[in-house]
Amino acid sequence: MQFAHPLYFWLLLLLLPLLAWHFLTRRHRSVLTVATTAAHDGRRSLLSLLSELPFLLRMLTLVLVVCVLARPQTTTPQSERETQGINIMMCMDISVSMLTRDLEPNRIEAAKQVAVEFIAGRENDNIGLTLFGGEAFTQCPLTTDHAALLSMFKQVNCNLQQQGIISDGTAIGMGLTNAVSRLSQLKAPSKVIILLTDGANNSGDISPLMAAEIAKKQGIRVYTIAVGRQGKVQQPVAILPNGEYYYQTVESDADPATLRQIAEMTGGLFYAADTKAKLRAIYDDIDKLEKTKLKVHNYNRRYEAYMPFALGAFLCLLLELLLRLTLLRRLPE
Repeated sequence: MQFAHPLYFWLLLLLLPLLAWHFLTRRHRSVLTVATTAAHDGRRSLLSLLSELPFLLRMLTLVLVVCVLARPQTTTPQSERETQGINIMMCMDISVSMLTRDLEPNRIEAAKQVAVEFIAGRENDNIGLTLFGGEAFTQCPLTTDHAALLSMFKQVNCNLQQQGIISDGTAIGMGLTNAVSRLSQLKAPSKVIILLTDGANNSGDISPLMAAEIAKKQGIRVYTIAVGRQGKVQQPVAILPNGEYYYQTVESDADPATLRQIAEMTGGLFYAADTKAKLRAIYDDIDKLEKTKLKVHNYNRRYEAYMPFALGAFLCLLLELLLRLTLLRRLPE
């Protein structure tokens, strides 16, 4: 167990003056002495033994309250093991054009559905997720915790550009560079990026070919997928006042030539997928990649554990009040 805010334990120093006050004023308290035969029996009465219990319960309550403030947390154990698998960074385009409906129900949802099936069937692969629009970011670092990865994957959508959280455009070079940075730290020989996009690079500070050159130097193979049909497509071009997208027939702006060049430079393959069936076939191809030994790190997951301390504090306070109102009730002065 560990504590998120251990500095709160300094509050325990306040117990020292409380203890000093209790014992210094103890002899001056008003008491009613009743004659008993306990002295002759060599035993202290039950009430005498319980007289200090309320104070001890109050001190224990304060200690438990401080523990709650310090936010106790438990963690799953950290472990490391070797297994057979590959290291894969999935690099996905989330620009607004991915809402084009030439795949059912649209490009991004079709790509997500097939990718989720791919991840679910690869228990031993170390997989991460990079997303990019006008800029790129890591949605999930490399992990074998596929339940967490799938949970993040299912939340992927194109709303970030619509809401202005990331800039407009398609920064393929930035997305590829972000994925490369995640894989470059690994020493395993099998490192793969699956780059999926439907457009041409029109944003970002790093060009796709420069990013491909960096990937090549790091020994990373890039498999590129141009998703969507070529030619005229129904693409969202504006947002209506009710928040829905307005679709219009436009010419697809895909750049298969650059994607093919990226794959050739890094030793990967280029694919064009205009149907969900072709997407599945592509992921089946990638499944035939060489399997190599890799080290899998299971990182700690933290859980809040304040409830036992809070419950203990409540019970101590309740017991103190019951004792003061019953067995140890004081007579009015």
